[in-house]
Amino acid sequence: MLRSSATVLCILFAASVLPAGCASTSEPGSDSSSRSRSGRGPEGEAVAPVASDGMIVEYNVPVPMRDGGRLSANVYRPAAPGRYPVILSRTPYVKSGTGAGGIKRRREMVAAGYAWVDVDVRGRGDSDGVFRPWFQEGDDGYDTVEWCGARPWSTGKVGMVGGSYGGYVQLAAAVRRPPSLACLVPSVACPDPFVDGLCMGPTGLPSPICVSWYQYTAGHTNQGSAATPWAEVFKHRPLITLDDAAGIDLPFWNSMIEHPQLSPWWEDARYQNKLDRLAVPVLHISGWYDDEQISTITNYVRSSIQPQDPAVRRHQKLLMGAWPHAVNSSTRIGAIEFGPSAVIDMDALVKRWFDRWLKGEQNGIENEKPVRIFVMGANEWRDEDAWPIPRTRLTPYYLHSGGRANTRSGDGVISPDLPSSPAALSFDSADSDTFVYDPRNPVPFITDPSFSQVGGPDDYSEIEQREDVLVYSTPPLADPVEICGPIRATIWATTTAPDTDFTARLCIVRADGTSQRLCDGIVRARFREGMHSPRLITPGQPLDYTIDLWTTCQRFDAGERIRVEISSSSFPQWDANPNTGEPLGVETQAPRPATQVIHHDAGRPSCIILPIVPPA
Repeated sequence: MLRSSATVLCILFAASVLPAGCASTSEPGSDSSSRSRSGRGPEGEAVAPVASDGMIVEYNVPVPMRDGGRLSANVYRPAAPGRYPVILSRTPYVKSGTGAGGIKRRREMVAAGYAWVDVDVRGRGDSDGVFRPWFQEGDDGYDTVEWCGARPWSTGKVGMVGGSYGGYVQLAAAVRRPPSLACLVPSVACPDPFVDGLCMGPTGLPSPICVSWYQYTAGHTNQGSAATPWAEVFKHRPLITLDDAAGIDLPFWNSMIEHPQLSPWWEDARYQNKLDRLAVPVLHISGWYDDEQISTITNYVRSSIQPQDPAVRRHQKLLMGAWPHAVNSSTRIGAIEFGPSAVIDMDALVKRWFDRWLKGEQNGIENEKPVRIFVMGANEWRDEDAWPIPRTRLTPYYLHSGGRANTRSGDGVISPDLPSSPAALSFDSADSDTFVYDPRNPVPFITDPSFSQVGGPDDYSEIEQREDVLVYSTPPLADPVEICGPIRATIWATTTAPDTDFTARLCIVRADGTSQRLCDGIVRARFREGMHSPRLITPGQPLDYTIDLWTTCQRFDAGERIRVEISSSSFPQWDANPNTGEPLGVETQAPRPATQVIHHDAGRPSCIILPIVPPA
């Protein structure tokens, strides 16, 4: 994980987030500008391979693409003659930055009878071209896989590995079905546009945080920006000139802002709508606090249902730990300790996967249960037959109040009782709660000041003192409750704006009053019917909104409480809606406050749907 506090989004994609044993580690500041991009020495002569300890290393080997471009590969393979299956990692983080830990893993896999190939993606490191994120990786990935499969030292079987952007490139190539591809291990893979809340999220725009990643990857070498006051830059409006405010010119940033809805322009960047074409086994890896986790779960579910070949559907596996984007890196996130079993021997797991699907070893990994999850709170691993867990009870918890749910000191309650039920009538009830959302003072999203983790199990109790945050809680639980699965909120709301946002956050309230974030989500009013069909709303008209809070897996102990926060912003996790209804990212009018009414009467019951899992 990159350690520069100013290089904000780089931590989302740094190669050290890959699972141990399959990481392609790139360090910040790695500079490959002095290296040839042709795979030859300074006078054009061929570069001789390096051999030591039974391993041959070839640096900057040219990999031809179908359009005439050339990517650059470092190859690690056994010195003994023969053919070996290939592990391929494609990275935007400059393969020349592979540190001692990464080389150790490559040596171990070479000693186990594999060739390992690291490739700079187009426009990065020693590869030709211009880096155009997302759009280039499908065809380039296909061609690179086939190049690996055709090497004289290759068995013709290729497995891919990598995390975040390195997970995305695997799936983008796999849905094109390169014949030599045999399996994948995507960790914390980035999703399609308009799914993730950071690179191009459900608001139609990238998170302000995202500009720093595009800055970091603008060019062949990693671009430092330690002097940039990112926290201030993120407040700049409109978003289309956010790169200028950071002192850089990013044409691709401008292109994204100019396409703020799902359209054919984005099609080459998408893979999740093509997972029916998947033809290989996949080990999907993520964590409950991974800020890209929704894609891993979506990918697993679709890949176990949609592919035409039943064997492909059977050979999908899901691994979800108590991890952030840096999977399997620690037993602790922030102040929360998950116990010694939270970190596993990922090296051994990944090697077993490759041994089965690249070497054909009958090690039984495909006969194990397909879903392995870590239950936070219980702090234990559990194996399941499917996801969502089949015995899950999707249980609506309805919002209630006496009309004053504002702040944690208010009277907001959530309960399984409908607003019209006799039990609900025992509340000192009102029909709605009201707050004012001012985009000039958005609700903060808590993140590490060094951005080493974008959001985690943070304490929102102080933020819950704001008047623009509605807080609804259960009484202290009499018995433990396990909530494990997808979380959705359905709220009825009225606004004075032609376009606005509504957010929801699920928290666990500890006995000491700590309100720990579990998961959250947002809906932009103009996209309430889908990212492909934006439509402004009529101010004052009550509408129902569905908010996807992604997933969590948490045991609530007796005495703890379940809490839901409702508001209209979470900045800079998502851009703050200016409430003007203008085209997104290019607004010219000043932001304006909006009065938001959250309804919870019998005809408009707002609720959160909780996946409650009874004991097996």
